[in-house]
Amino acid sequence: MKVAIAHDFLVQNGGAEKVVEEFHGMFPDAPVYTSVYSPEIMPSAMRSWDIRTSFMQKLPLKKISHRVALPLYPLAFESFDMSEYDLVISSSSAFAKGVITRPDALHLCYVHTPMRYGWMHHAYLERENMPALLRLLLAPTLHKLRTWDAVAQLRVDKHVANSSVVADRIQKYYRRDCDIIYPPVDTERFTISETVGDYYLVAARFAPYKRLDLAIEACNKLKRPLKVVGSGRQDEYLRSLAGPTVEFLGRVPDAQLTKLMAECKAYIMPGQEDFGISPVEANACGRPVIAYAAGGALDSQLDGASGILFGAQTVECLCDAIITLECTRFNPALIRAHAQQFDTTVFRSKVTSIIDDYFSQRSNNPLNYRTNPQ
Repeated sequence: MKVAIAHDFLVQNGGAEKVVEEFHGMFPDAPVYTSVYSPEIMPSAMRSWDIRTSFMQKLPLKKISHRVALPLYPLAFESFDMSEYDLVISSSSAFAKGVITRPDALHLCYVHTPMRYGWMHHAYLERENMPALLRLLLAPTLHKLRTWDAVAQLRVDKHVANSSVVADRIQKYYRRDCDIIYPPVDTERFTISETVGDYYLVAARFAPYKRLDLAIEACNKLKRPLKVVGSGRQDEYLRSLAGPTVEFLGRVPDAQLTKLMAECKAYIMPGQEDFGISPVEANACGRPVIAYAAGGALDSQLDGASGILFGAQTVECLCDAIITLECTRFNPALIRAHAQQFDTTVFRSKVTSIIDDYFSQRSNNPLNYRTNPQ
């Protein structure tokens, strides 16, 4: 059985890319089709993969083309020849679902979210510093992308959502039912530390919807130490907000981030995430999470047990959550046990089951494929 993987773009290393790594771990011989790829940004292990890029890789502005060349992405994925593959797994928050497969092939799409700037453009652009005229000029492009996306999702045989909120969006925008499989977390990489510091931790791309400003301003107000890991286009703005208790660490190696998670007082997720892998990783270290009570946090966190949820994205509500957490006793072992339901072994088992079920329904003799059990 020939398998291929498709992913929107490999120019940033976040939760969606960890899912791609897991799919590749299951099917190590599968080529990965993507629009653009920046090896200097992605994990070094990817350099040994068979990564096949589109014509967009050759654009002069390829490092920013994923933001400024939106109309080209549908063409990029439709240009890939997928006719030799029996199974295509797309990892998509926008365009990868648009690959065209054989009629008898299975196209399984792991949906991180329906196209955010197509279907939820008002909310997506709300915190972007974009001139009103540019938003107006962008409207026809977004309309065309919505139309394309509605057609492209019909090519998918099986949708899988990464959280309950994404499943609801798939039902609303695509009118399709789907299974939910939470993103994989390698909980074995994390252990409970005997030493816990007095700092809070946030690790994310510096994008407006991540709402890192809330974490910074809350820790400023309460004079609590906060370590900020990451980088992005809001770097200058966020640093301008920071008081003396806030420390920016930039991008750090995985081993250092793991140590920071294991020793933090709590991890903060102030934005609404479609799921959010990092908070679960912090839970795998036995550390509680303070999260905005929306999106994936409603699936991944138990209020009062694995962390504290706050109901409004305001500095005051986050401050109240921090104080509540400091007055709450948490059991690190129980927090870690909670995180283990999101382990990579669970993810692989559920994905394999969906593929088996699909082919067994089509034939009494399903295609013989092999996944890497490791």
